[in-house]
Amino acid sequence: MSHRIYSRLNLVAMLVTISALIPAGSEASSASSVTRTDGASALVNNPTRVLESAYLTDMEALIARLADRRVIFVGEQHDRYEDHLNQTALIEGLLARGRSVAIGMEMFQQPYQPALDAYVAGEIDEAELLRRTQYFDRWRFDYRLYRPILSLARAHRIPVIALNLESELTRQVGDGGIASLSEADRARLPEIDRSDADHRARLEAIFKQHPAEQQGNFEHFLEVQLLWDEGMAERAARHLVEHPDSTLVVIAGSGHIEYGQGIPQRIARRLPVPMATLLNGQGRTPDPMVADFFLYPEAVELPPTGKLGVMLGQPAAAGGMPIEGFAEDSGAKTAGLQIGDRLIQVGGQPITSYADIRLVLLDAEPGSRIEVEAVRSRLVGNDERLTVDVELH
Repeated sequence: MSHRIYSRLNLVAMLVTISALIPAGSEASSASSVTRTDGASALVNNPTRVLESAYLTDMEALIARLADRRVIFVGEQHDRYEDHLNQTALIEGLLARGRSVAIGMEMFQQPYQPALDAYVAGEIDEAELLRRTQYFDRWRFDYRLYRPILSLARAHRIPVIALNLESELTRQVGDGGIASLSEADRARLPEIDRSDADHRARLEAIFKQHPAEQQGNFEHFLEVQLLWDEGMAERAARHLVEHPDSTLVVIAGSGHIEYGQGIPQRIARRLPVPMATLLNGQGRTPDPMVADFFLYPEAVELPPTGKLGVMLGQPAAAGGMPIEGFAEDSGAKTAGLQIGDRLIQVGGQPITSYADIRLVLLDAEPGSRIEVEAVRSRLVGNDERLTVDVELH
């Protein structure tokens, strides 16, 4: 992918600083004197911020501004493809300027670092990377969103750092809090700072947006968020210490970056280095407290992929993946498959896990056809083996 991808996308980066938002010599919250038509004078509080268009820049200028930063946080909405293209463009731009770059990714969990290393080194292919990192079980967002970033890393041998703690740990904390962990698990937790009252208040507001029946225990929710942020910050700081000449681009959900309250301030507590935070500005009021830069890319959609239209259960002891339901518009159902059938092969690929299905359909196009083999159990007699031709919807 060319480092000029940002030109094709008409990306615009906005540096939000006090001087850009507020005329010199004034304050955002100052009162102004207004004379009414009846001659009386009234003081009107006017907190309006003004952004002058002359301060708008582009990705080329943004990357130049970031040249001296050790850590660059690029927040994302996970399913927004333009966010991932921005991330790729930024990394390409840093490479073009001769920077030594590493990529820290929330999407991969720390125990699976060896698989990332092997992929970047060219020792395993993309499918094996996704199998070894258990990507489809542990993250599940369409891998094609992240493919440009990982392909770039492989092509240029850019280290990719698995930032996240394993989900088994955070799931246990979500259920029972840190106190419910074993002594061995508690001993390996990162140092956790709970002192930021503003961060707590922001998380509590988010927590209360969930339906009451889904809320659970706020303290457990808070501990999970803190554990995520501290775990990622500790891993990032360790990389920075071990590679003092490297620029680390941290790719994570926007909620881990906003206001600098998540990962950024927790890296800074461990290792004070120059940092910058970047967020997609769509739907946001520009606020220098939220991020250093806001990006305004045009929306870009991934092309849809073809689907079988089945809901699958857990792998069966007898082999294959059982069908537990069908989508309303299901090519598999139209082809004659039934609930209870076990998929054992799709497109020539043996099916033993959810990852097998996702991988075989990763780049499949809607309207294409694929051969599916299944086993149907019989109450009497031997199981029936079926081969059907399924149109992907």
